[in-house]
Amino acid sequence: MSHFTIAALYKFVDLPDYVELQAPIQKVADENNIKGILLLAREGINGTIAGTREGIDKMLAYLRSDPRLADLVHKESTSENKAPFNRMRVRLKKEIVTMGQPNVNAHNAGIYVKPEDWNALISDPDVVVVDTRNDYEVDIGTFKRAINPHTESFRQFPDWVQQQSKPGGLLDKQRTKKVAMFCTGGIRCEKSTAYMKAQGFDEVYHLEGGILKYLETIPEDKSLWEGQCYVFDDRVSVGHQLVPGTYTQCRACRHPLSEKDRQSPHYVRGESCPYCYDKLTEAQRNRFRERQKQVDLAQAREETHLGANMREQIQHRRREKAEEKARLRELNRLHQQ
Repeated sequence: MSHFTIAALYKFVDLPDYVELQAPIQKVADENNIKGILLLAREGINGTIAGTREGIDKMLAYLRSDPRLADLVHKESTSENKAPFNRMRVRLKKEIVTMGQPNVNAHNAGIYVKPEDWNALISDPDVVVVDTRNDYEVDIGTFKRAINPHTESFRQFPDWVQQQSKPGGLLDKQRTKKVAMFCTGGIRCEKSTAYMKAQGFDEVYHLEGGILKYLETIPEDKSLWEGQCYVFDDRVSVGHQLVPGTYTQCRACRHPLSEKDRQSPHYVRGESCPYCYDKLTEAQRNRFRERQKQVDLAQAREETHLGANMREQIQHRRREKAEEKARLRELNRLHQQ
């Protein structure tokens, strides 16, 4: 039985040489068979990686050998049998979490609230509780009393704040004194609470370690969390104690899918789901259908030809990469319509 250790990490820190850090980090990851994604920007590092216990330890030790990352904090979970990622990417970005606000100083974030103290805070009727995640994440689980901004991307969050800060809005400054915010692992809240403070909100709180730390720490019978938590790897969702959830994911639009969603006549494995079936062109459907066919053929080859030659493996990886780029371009175009 294969056993994978998954490490989620981020740190806001000034990295003026972040471009030069890319290749060495990729090299260490490849040498230790680490898969996942790490984002590097002037403002810091962010990502999730998976591998053996020994490999993850070596990767984390390398990152922390940089004095600026010596106190890098990570959260761990495990996955049995199935690797959460297929390859390793170290990518250069303008922001390690894209808010469209690269000048917001995340070091001026709100007040950290530990998971043990979170229930009391969000139960206070004078506190406005805001889920900073995207709509598809909120759909499968959130905290009681939490407001869903209905954003499709984190870039839209500042606009939502501006709209709701007007008189009569959910964040009307005349009557909103305390705001509590949360996200998956904490990184979006560091930036969103810093943004809120820059907009004149004084008492802004955020869940330390994010939802994942809360689910890991707080017993289910004392929890105010409802549903499952979306995660950005092949587990798709987790529950209390970070046990893998029941959701799968649409390979066309990436929306999490429940068992009910998968029973929909609009769900075609690898091709469409109830959330995207009416947004896809016939060309996209054909491409996704062909991709699924190739995936099925590749899986069949792995079952019957365990010693597939290296050229076949390289060609398969190249096809996957090209298909992913095409899918992302199409989805970005759809979101902009």
